[in-house]
Amino acid sequence: MDAASEHRSSDVGPFYDELTVGHRFAAPPSHTLTTGDAATYRSICGDHWAPGLDHRLAARLTNDSRPLAHPGLVVALSIGASTVATRRVVANLFYRGLALARPVHLGETVQTSTEVRALCDSSLKPGGQPRGKVLLGITTTADDDVVLAFERCALLPCQHDSLPGHNDDIGPRSRPLTLNEYQINAPPDWDVALLGEHDGWAVGEVRIDPLRDVVERATSLVRATHNLASVHRDAGASPYDRRLVYGGHTVALAQASLERSVDGLATLIGWHECNHTSPVFEGDLLSFEHELIDQQPSGDGMLRAVNVTVTAHRDNGERHIVLDWTPIVITT
Repeated sequence: MDAASEHRSSDVGPFYDELTVGHRFAAPPSHTLTTGDAATYRSICGDHWAPGLDHRLAARLTNDSRPLAHPGLVVALSIGASTVATRRVVANLFYRGLALARPVHLGETVQTSTEVRALCDSSLKPGGQPRGKVLLGITTTADDDVVLAFERCALLPCQHDSLPGHNDDIGPRSRPLTLNEYQINAPPDWDVALLGEHDGWAVGEVRIDPLRDVVERATSLVRATHNLASVHRDAGASPYDRRLVYGGHTVALAQASLERSVDGLATLIGWHECNHTSPVFEGDLLSFEHELIDQQPSGDGMLRAVNVTVTAHRDNGERHIVLDWTPIVITT
């Protein structure tokens, strides 16, 4: 398969040993964001984002009459569209460098392109299926403006019984945190003060959300975001004895918790780091902890990096940390 070839939308999806660096996937259908999308996302993830809930507030905040699309929805649609590359995925390992160049509005049309940037064989376990790590470059536009660009590393199985011998440098999961790198993505003219008084959160302070939340309607979010990974729909395709919940579902519930836990959250502008540390399953009860790790003034608000830890609690008494996520947000 050469770099210019493309899988048809009807294909089951590529194996690891079919891919080459530079391969570009055919873009899935573009998606015009509607109030229906917003309502569906909210009903599954329970967001508490004031600018998305109150269109009059958003118009005053942004000086733009168009309703805002939840940034988590935009990211979920981007990731979902990128699964043209990972229908056979075993696991998603990490996301890197995710930054929203500008806010996205309902009524805009988003489209996503995906390419292979690096390939690296995984260690072969005795009796295990050969598989490898695929680093994907993902770019999403809204009305033809690039609004989102990031990398995602996924684990894919091989079609054959031997590894192809790829040894590209995948690179680290993330770079050292520097808030100034995200400052350019902060909306320059939003009137953040409209969202209330400054939230006096101190660096190093941990906020534990008293409200835990259950993972349900996992396949609904998968379908709504055009996610084609079989493991999220078919238990028979999962390496576990049940369907694997799409990692973005856990992130969306964590973002809703963050919106409850900090006053005056204006918007999300990036993910500095996002590591899925353990699988999540339908019915898991999740708890959330938020630690402020850095902040600096941004306009009349604050640019903040928050480390979010999510723990799954199961009926058999098991507890597992399932997400280590560092979003970058603007708050009062």
